[in-house]
Amino acid sequence: MSKGRILVVEDDFDISNMLRIYFSGQGYEVQVAPRGGDALSMTRKQLPDLIMLDIMLPDMNGYDVCRELRQTTRTKHVPIIFLTQKDERSDKIIGLELGADDYVTKPFDIEELKLRVQNSITAAKRISNLDPHSGLPTGTLIEDQLRALISSDKPWSYLDIKINTFDDFKEAYGFPAGNEVIRFMALMLGDIVNELGTQDDFIGHPGNDNFVIITYASDAEKLQNRLSERFAEEVKQHYSFIDRERGYIVVSTSSGEEKQVELMSLAIGTVSTKTHQFSDIREITEMAAENRRRGGDGGENSDAGSPILTAW
Repeated sequence: MSKGRILVVEDDFDISNMLRIYFSGQGYEVQVAPRGGDALSMTRKQLPDLIMLDIMLPDMNGYDVCRELRQTTRTKHVPIIFLTQKDERSDKIIGLELGADDYVTKPFDIEELKLRVQNSITAAKRISNLDPHSGLPTGTLIEDQLRALISSDKPWSYLDIKINTFDDFKEAYGFPAGNEVIRFMALMLGDIVNELGTQDDFIGHPGNDNFVIITYASDAEKLQNRLSERFAEEVKQHYSFIDRERGYIVVSTSSGEEKQVELMSLAIGTVSTKTHQFSDIREITEMAAENRRRGGDGGENSDAGSPILTAW
């Protein structure tokens, strides 16, 4: 299993290639962005667990990249380690003031950098409560976003998303296959929010087959429709050819009998300030969950209530 995803933002090929080879050998997934704009685009598509960020880049400096990452809801919690030739105290202070987590001066000791990366990722996961499979915020991070909605003066929509028949899929294909679906789901949500949402939108993963989106986009219905359409088409790749062709899987019940289960689909419940005013976060989550269940939520896999929050 991967130790985490690292994004190296560095225009010097020798350095970026060395970091890619070394950290890949240490068990990390490593992506490289030679420009600041590339880094911002890549983080919108897939959240890294840590960013190594050079200050001197060809299109924009690392400080501006860091500032934008920290001002964007989906990336503000991702740890950043600055890599730079500079060793001036004022440069370090600027980086730390912008929200960088650490600062390493070139040439650096690769073993020391490995420990800094390891510690930063571990600390971020402990503090931020990121789901280990989707890499998305869970727990208190979702609660914080919901509390901010109550006092927000901007119109917003909240989407409660459930993968129908996901537990049956895991029963038939195993937990590793289920984890692949979770990772696919996280990537797809990021793509669609990047395409149809705003930079302030939030994606969360309360657990198992449940995801949430908070969007400030003017047309949340278009986003919702795109989610359902893309999922229905692309989730098929996780099934065998036979199951795809017949449109269902066969699983055993507790009594030993076999039953047919439809391929996975999405059930989505949406609430919005366009139609309702909310006084507390429980009202938001319960109404969205009820709207999702009324829309058809997978029969036997239906849950009794929204699993988003356990404490208020």
